[in-house]
Amino acid sequence: MIAFEASAMVVDQTNDLRAQAAAFEKQALRGTTYDTLTGLPNRILLVDRLEQAINTASFERSKIAILVVDIDRFKDINDTLGHSTGDRVIRQIAQRLRKIIPEPNTVARLGGDEFGIILKKFGTKEDAAEVVHTIKETLQVPLKLEGVRLDIDASIGITLYPEHGKDAQILLQRADVAMYQAKQKHCGFIMYTTTLDRCNTRRLTLMGELREAIINNELVAYYQPKIDIKTGKIKELEALVRWKHKVHGLVQPDDFIPMAEQTGLIKQLTLWILHESLMQCAKWNDEGFELRVSVNLSANDLMDVELPETITRTLNAHNVPPEKLLLEITESAVMLDPNRALEVLTNLSTLGVRLSVDDFGTGYSSLSYLSKLPVSELKIDKSFVMGMENNSNNTVIVQATIDLGHNLGLEVVAEGVETTSSISLLQPLGCDTLQGYYFTKPLSAQEFNTWRSQNIATGRIRKKEGQLYMMLPEK
Repeated sequence: MIAFEASAMVVDQTNDLRAQAAAFEKQALRGTTYDTLTGLPNRILLVDRLEQAINTASFERSKIAILVVDIDRFKDINDTLGHSTGDRVIRQIAQRLRKIIPEPNTVARLGGDEFGIILKKFGTKEDAAEVVHTIKETLQVPLKLEGVRLDIDASIGITLYPEHGKDAQILLQRADVAMYQAKQKHCGFIMYTTTLDRCNTRRLTLMGELREAIINNELVAYYQPKIDIKTGKIKELEALVRWKHKVHGLVQPDDFIPMAEQTGLIKQLTLWILHESLMQCAKWNDEGFELRVSVNLSANDLMDVELPETITRTLNAHNVPPEKLLLEITESAVMLDPNRALEVLTNLSTLGVRLSVDDFGTGYSSLSYLSKLPVSELKIDKSFVMGMENNSNNTVIVQATIDLGHNLGLEVVAEGVETTSSISLLQPLGCDTLQGYYFTKPLSAQEFNTWRSQNIATGRIRKKEGQLYMMLPEK
């Protein structure tokens, strides 16, 4: 009897161990195929499901759409609000994607702030684009975490089976290439084409060379004047950085500024353009031209509490008074962490540096918050200004923005002024300042000096007491 009971106990314990082992095995298997943070399938499981979907689609002669979704400026959220907040954002994004992508489709987390989506049995490119629009609309609904409002957007790359490949890894890789191009061009989403492969190779090469370009002084500052709409006075010059690449020639900022933000080089890049533009400002003033300069700040710059001290040192190094410098910030940069942005901007304003809100109308800032910022200028995004001639709604938006700026005690700048008609439309609206290709494209310092001299010679520009005045078209 005792032997029988002992045997039964051994059998029970063995069964318990087998059950525990099976549970551990199941948990381990899930850990290798599912993301622990979101509960979504991970890259391994996504590839497996994509391979199965390709086999089925091949048999049924149907199409599959593969999407790679990358959250814009997510690094800024992690850097400023901490990784725990970043994790909460990722979880909420995962929940939103789950709700709008029904089974048997798949939503997976590929890692970091990147998600992969398999859409089965899709007929056309337009079908995939429609889903992409739904995804972007869903993600753009602001998140509120611990009293902080976060505006989320994403860049999406799309590939189609069998059009863009018949292998799961190749389809994912090409969707990733398309996503990076969408992020670089700020266009929301891009469908893969073979020409993007060359762009991706170029992007990876440039990313590796950017640090050396800053160290070796391969960057060039370009300047575009801002003109008083009433007097024609050149109020200041906006400094814009270009990369004089030994192979690719002059590389535009859209091709490397996002890289600088991704790799953490943006701080060095901002410091370079500050030094260069203030040094040039000092030269122009020594030559008898009373010119001011403006420099753009990124979201990362605005989160740097040491920025005011850095700018003070740079101003002192070039013996330039702070009122000669204007710093341009975007709405989206401010709203990333409004409290820290307000602290940094207030300290900059205390120094005597002037501040401007750039690309106004394209972000999500609240008017009540805007009124708290110590800014002196508002720049209307060029998309509204350039559209005024063909769309009366744009004229209404521009008028409302000018009125808003004036009610807040701000000067208002219209970017994207390219025609006489644009000036004629802006003059009666009460705009203060004009900027755009009507006057000149951005010029290097040497080119600006030549342009200035030529226009003085022809009478288009006159110099009076150190100030430069441009002739404007008659009203």
